[in-house]
Amino acid sequence: MDHHDKPKLRNRLNRIEGQVRGVGRMVEEGRYCIDVLTQVRAIRAALGRFESEMLKGHLNHCIEDAIVSGDIEEQRRKAAEIIQLLDRAER
Repeated sequence: MDHHDKPKLRNRLNRIEGQVRGVGRMVEEGRYCIDVLTQVRAIRAALGRFESEMLKGHLNHCIEDAIVSGDIEEQRRKAAEIIQLLDRAER
């Protein structure tokens, strides 16, 4: 992970964490189900954006480094990691 991305990613996670705590409070308060579910969907969307940023960073740094290095085995290893990640996501 590029060290320049860490503060941005950490801020995203902090916001998501706050959203999750907020949903916990909503449940404790017995808030209307649709309101809680709306917030849960917002959290899922935020996690999706976080995941997308992480994946972009991986592609822009780790994968690119493997390509530039010319190391075929490292390139295959990085490609296999992405394939495994995507395969797990479909299950």
